[in-house]
Amino acid sequence: MGNPEAVIRRLRSLLEDLPRTEIVTETADYLHGLCRSLRGFIDDVEFRLCPDEGVIHVRSAARSGLHDLGVNRRRVERLRRRYMGE
Repeated sequence: MGNPEAVIRRLRSLLEDLPRTEIVTETADYLHGLCRSLRGFIDDVEFRLCPDEGVIHVRSAARSGLHDLGVNRRRVERLRRRYMGE
């Protein structure tokens, strides 16, 4: 996973590159962003670092609605690919 400070900086940079996305909470091991759709829907995207486990837990979910038509899954996959340099 690497240095937690560097990981948070990298994740913040990736989120800032997403359109209509703002960061609402950032700590040494946690990052929370809000992604707004063109229609005004809001999705949460969160990252929790677990350096002892060597993992980054990720959550991306719609605040409302029954189905997001795969938007959150695609967002997480896009972020993962960019984080990994693919």
